[in-house]
Amino acid sequence: MTGPETAPPQGPRDAMAWVRVLARYRDPSTKRSILELAATLVPFLALWGLAWASMSVSLWLTLALAVANGFFLVRLFCIQHDCGHAAFFHSRRAQDWVGRCMGVLTLTPYDVWKRTHSMHHARHGNLDQRGIGDILTLTVAEYRARGWFGRLMYRLYRNPLVLFVLGPAWLFFLQNRLPMGLMTAGVRYWISAMGTNAAIAIGLGLIIWLGGFMPVLLIYIPTSVVAGTLGVWLFYVQHQFEETHWAKEGDWQLHDAALAGSSHYVLPQPLQWLSANIGIHHVHHLYSRVPFYRLPEILRDHKELADAQRLTPLQSLRSVGLKLWDEQRGRLMSFAEARRLYDAA
Repeated sequence: MTGPETAPPQGPRDAMAWVRVLARYRDPSTKRSILELAATLVPFLALWGLAWASMSVSLWLTLALAVANGFFLVRLFCIQHDCGHAAFFHSRRAQDWVGRCMGVLTLTPYDVWKRTHSMHHARHGNLDQRGIGDILTLTVAEYRARGWFGRLMYRLYRNPLVLFVLGPAWLFFLQNRLPMGLMTAGVRYWISAMGTNAAIAIGLGLIIWLGGFMPVLLIYIPTSVVAGTLGVWLFYVQHQFEETHWAKEGDWQLHDAALAGSSHYVLPQPLQWLSANIGIHHVHHLYSRVPFYRLPEILRDHKELADAQRLTPLQSLRSVGLKLWDEQRGRLMSFAEARRLYDAA
């Protein structure tokens, strides 16, 4: 019987009370985790093999299979993500090594990403703590205070071509090769980055030795680019929606920012499975120790959370035009709206 101390909060905004409720869902199942890993890794490797075999039949078929495999690589990244939150196995050592192995496939050094991602969780929504693990978002006042060159650079950065095409390629192929954000934080992060780089180099060397450069050009690169683009898009819509949450240090509260500043991206079931329920992001940010496969249980049990911050794929497309945080109105807005309301050119 549910006592007063464990009763669900009356509304989705009572963030601190929800933390106590969500704690009941935090325990992973070792069997389920292994099954989820196998259900992702086996098809990923099988599609890789099929794509390789199809090169003798049709290069277009090879490319199509590589593109499709990008979705499974996204799911492997989501498993790496759960490992980084200590949400996948009871054993911290086991999930760290699974995460490191996944990091070779996702081109993301696990220990570096784990640290910077924890900083993202600890600072998200805090206007005075931006810079690591997030997409740069200026306030209207900050944008207006910039000169023409600063505004141009921000406009270029927020351009969809840069954010979702050039940006992911830069991030996963180049930026991740160094422990960016942690360059002076200790040798551990250099070992993580360089160890991942070495494993990637060995893998690429084997691919080239066995099949030449064509598997790299037609399978490895397309799969990685598609996964990177999808991953950046998912990360974008998780926080860049109109009614998200930003506040100055004095008004910022961790749990409120986690719940109100993260969306519930409502995807068709196949896409929800391929993205490992990462669209249930408002719940994840509020209690990141919940395994991804238990997040639907929470929405099933608590309609208040199922109805909060819902964002459909069609609605998410509109978020691409939202560029500036309006501190007065407490919402994201477009350059055009900022220009109309505040003369922000």
